[in-house]
Amino acid sequence: MSRQAGVLLPLFSLRTASDWGVGEIPDLVPFARWCRDAGFSVIQLLPVNETSRGETSPYGALSAFALDPVYLAPSALEDFEAAGGEGALDDAERRRLDALRASPRVRWGEVRALKARAFALAFDRFVREEWSRRTARARALEAFARAEADWLDAHALFVALHDAEQGGRPWMEWPAPLAGRDGDALGEARARRSREILFQRWLQWQGEEQWHAARRAANAAGVQLGGDLPFMVSIDSADVWSRRGDFRLDARVGVPPDAFSATGQDWGLPVYRWDAMEREGHRWLHARARRMADLYDLYRVDHVVGLYRTYFFPNDGSSPAFVPDTEPAQTRNGETVLRILGEGARVIAEDLGVVPDFVRASLARLGIAGYRVQRWEKEWNAPGQPFRDPARWPATSVATTGTHDTESVADWYEALPPDERRQLLDVPALAGLRARAPERFDEGVRDALLEMVYGSGSDLLLLPFQDAFGFRERVNVPGTVNDENWTYRIPVELTGLAADRAARRRLRDLAVRSGRASG
Repeated sequence: MSRQAGVLLPLFSLRTASDWGVGEIPDLVPFARWCRDAGFSVIQLLPVNETSRGETSPYGALSAFALDPVYLAPSALEDFEAAGGEGALDDAERRRLDALRASPRVRWGEVRALKARAFALAFDRFVREEWSRRTARARALEAFARAEADWLDAHALFVALHDAEQGGRPWMEWPAPLAGRDGDALGEARARRSREILFQRWLQWQGEEQWHAARRAANAAGVQLGGDLPFMVSIDSADVWSRRGDFRLDARVGVPPDAFSATGQDWGLPVYRWDAMEREGHRWLHARARRMADLYDLYRVDHVVGLYRTYFFPNDGSSPAFVPDTEPAQTRNGETVLRILGEGARVIAEDLGVVPDFVRASLARLGIAGYRVQRWEKEWNAPGQPFRDPARWPATSVATTGTHDTESVADWYEALPPDERRQLLDVPALAGLRARAPERFDEGVRDALLEMVYGSGSDLLLLPFQDAFGFRERVNVPGTVNDENWTYRIPVELTGLAADRAARRRLRDLAVRSGRASG
């Protein structure tokens, strides 16, 4: 595989003059063209799965398959434009739209509410002018619904009940016949909620249309789309509701105690029943793999160690444990799952945190790249714990300066204790910076650090967008729930980004010198 440079940026962070306060699927097209010109051949996104109600984290998935409608561009919806477009909004709604476009952060609740109004206008027009007349577009929706029925039927019914009938309550609190998926109760619900079910199918169809148009355009520009597979879905999800046998509901997924938490982390998510999945041929996992390959050219598998051994907290208060519980069984489980996930697209592994040696050895056997995060790549068992030379990182690895969970490289550099900064400057690629050894992060430090990671031995570089410029804003602070997390928007519209020729040339030159240039 040739050497590549990619940029990590959530879809919600993109900004254009026509967006509705959040990055939208068609925005990937001008961004891909900028990436091509800046020497990047991969756009690495965070998950775009439909999120649980009230969540802003893209890892709180309501569905393992459905795209989040918040990423639909109203301006690219034929039915919305035919219904009057933005002119169909009232004065208060247009003022709200202007405010959302100008906001430095994604205001999720307001964005979703305003888009819901646009989608309702568009869907009303579709039903009136297309569906009721059995037009070609109506037949196209029917064809999409048949093709995606394995996941779409359950998802559309689940959301229709969850939002329109059950007031947003989790399915565990629904009346027993619906919660337990009684056949008669579901049949009556489908008849009762037929319009809402059609609306959910229409939303996913429109998302699919916009997504594949954007992916084709990105690929035509020489840029691949990279996805992110959340390790688990929420317990209040269409998947858990409809595939109860694949999940344990009497325990919660987490991670064991480590250097960051003396008690471990309880994520409150359901636990995979690996044995049940295997007995039915891993049908759900095969479906996830097909879906990811349909959307992406490559994708990152979140918390890959959890596919080998899942740490869980029993609800009855008994001792936490791993499943499977032996190393041979864990190796077999992880390799089986990863082979399935890699059936249609290139897979990379998020192998950060406490990861046993046997897992990394397994990933190497499978030829799956794990991460090399520059700030954490040190000889931890050597005296003084010096930094490893990125030039010696293995080719089958993913080089990066940070992740969506870390502080910017600028803030990290300035927070380094003097001894550790001296160790960093001992890396051969930073020889030119060593003489002045600056304590403050400046353009010289930025460029030297980027030159170092671009020059790493890793075939794939995924650079956080903020670090490419030396920006300091964060996407997420782990363990924190506030109005800032998961709301980052780039500081300029994509037209302004494209106009910055100096930055584009600087990044492309880095890609050329390191053999990573696209095009």
